[in-house]
Amino acid sequence: MPTPRSAKKVAAPAARQPKIIVKNSRVHGRGVYAGRKLAKGERVIEYKGELISWKECDRRPPSDPDDPHHTFFFSLSDGKNVIDASVGGNAARWINHSCNPNCETEEDDEAPRVFVVTTRDINPGEELNYDYGLVIDERMTPTLKKNYECRCGSKNCRGTMLALKSKPAKSTKRAGSAKRKTAKKA
Repeated sequence: MPTPRSAKKVAAPAARQPKIIVKNSRVHGRGVYAGRKLAKGERVIEYKGELISWKECDRRPPSDPDDPHHTFFFSLSDGKNVIDASVGGNAARWINHSCNPNCETEEDDEAPRVFVVTTRDINPGEELNYDYGLVIDERMTPTLKKNYECRCGSKNCRGTMLALKSKPAKSTKRAGSAKRKTAKKA
């Protein structure tokens, strides 16, 4: 039976926008951007990779021999394990550091898992970032700070991805903390 001329075509539902998009970043190399609006408190992505010990982490070469301070290691708060996102990692490894972050990391209390969670509403196209707060067991020197230079460009930038010593905070959990000369991502 023919359709009447006045009948309107119903458009197919628009494809849902991806939650995140990986592309080049003005901050450093690759970055992760919101593909759609993200709500405050939204779990964006799990930081995935191979779960290894600190001993194994210290044994492994840097992911980029030309830039030995750039790694995809994420130290867990248990002080025993590290996630190496260069092996079996996902897009979370490309989330850059910022001194004025719009995300934070949360560890699962039940299992060795880390999730990136928004700390405020984020608009589509906005780059996701969190404060790495890297901890290295050696004396803080200008050279060390330079090796872990921050490029976030925020007005309160501290100039380094390293956690600077300050008065104890209420929470001691730090995103992306690392020990020895190994750091999460620089």
